[in-house]
This record gives sequence, C-alpha cells and structure tokens, in this order.
Amino acid sequence: MIWDQRYGTDEYVYGTEPNEFLREAVGNLPRQGRALCLAEGEGRNAVFLAEQGFEVHAVDASPVGLAKAKRLAVQRGVRIDTEVADLDVYRIEPESWHLIVSIFCHLPAPVRRTLHRQVVQGLRPGGRLILEAYTPAQLALGTGGPSDASLMMTLDELRTELAGLEFEHAREYEREVHEGRLHTGHGAVVQVVAVRPLGNAE
Repeated sequence: MIWDQRYGTDEYVYGTEPNEFLREAVGNLPRQGRALCLAEGEGRNAVFLAEQGFEVHAVDASPVGLAKAKRLAVQRGVRIDTEVADLDVYRIEPESWHLIVSIFCHLPAPVRRTLHRQVVQGLRPGGRLILEAYTPAQLALGTGGPSDASLMMTLDELRTELAGLEFEHAREYEREVHEGRLHTGHGAVVQVVAVRPLGNAE
C-alpha cells in the first residue's frame, strides 16, 4: 500500500503540527464534543484536537500511519481512538459528531460524493465540518497533493455535495502551505467551515 510505504519512516512526512486552517477554524468553536478525523494519516490534526479538549476518533486506511498517530498522542499526553478503514466503505454514524475534519482528503469523485452525503447526516444539529483540500489549480504548482485533477475539488462541487449544511466560511485561494516535507510551497486550496442547522434533524 502506497500510504504504508509513505508513512513507513520515523519522519512525520506531513509534520506534527496541525493544519493551519484547522487551527484557525477551531479557535472559533466550543472546545468539546466528539470529533471525527477523516484520512487522518500520522495524526497531527487528531492530536491537536485532543489537546483542545475534543474526544477524537481518527480514521485512515494505513495502519502504519495510525500507529504513528498513537505514538504522537502518547508523546503529547493525550488520547485518541483510531480505526483502520477504507473511506470507500466506511460508514459515518448518523447524527453522532460535533465536529468532522477533512484535511487534504483526496478521493475519487464518486467515493467523495458518497462520503460527503454521510458527513452531512453524520453531524449532530449544530455540528460543523472543517475541510481543506487542493483544487485542480494545484497541478500547475506542483507543491503537493495528487497528480490527478479528478481527486481534487472545487467550491462549487462542495456546495452541491454538502447540500444541507450552511457554509460559514467558503473560499478558493492560494496560500503558502508548509506542513511537512510533502506539503511545502505555494498551494491552491479550497476551505470550508459548514454547520448542520439546528432544525436539520430527521
């Protein structure tokens, strides 16, 4: 598996500090509740959220990455739960999460659309999604991310895929990304903070 190979080193290839956008966005939220981290890899974002007071469940297809996540949590003196699972078959518990985090989670479009429908239903009323990903414009920059534009996403696509959520923050722009060896340089990203309305419960 490519991700096991990528994570199979003592180095944290995306660093041990949280994603910059996640750090900023969480600063405006209550620091409690259940948080689900999708495609969490080596654990930098999950550990950060645990440090903020969240009860964190981290999901990734790579057991190697999640083992490093557990080690990082121990080093930082916090606890996270981990689950090895492919997101193409993973099922998000409905109305169970105060926060869902998707940072550079690049999947085939059909898988992503299905997952995002589950994200909408998986949030508790009042719960939020924090997402950052590369847009297809990233291909011309070559500073990280997939080599296939179909794995990336645009804000227009996300507005459709996340129908049912209210977007509190939404933009596509270019920023400096310095998150480990594999995400370094000028990047083209889409960022979203979206909330499930309090009246949106079935």
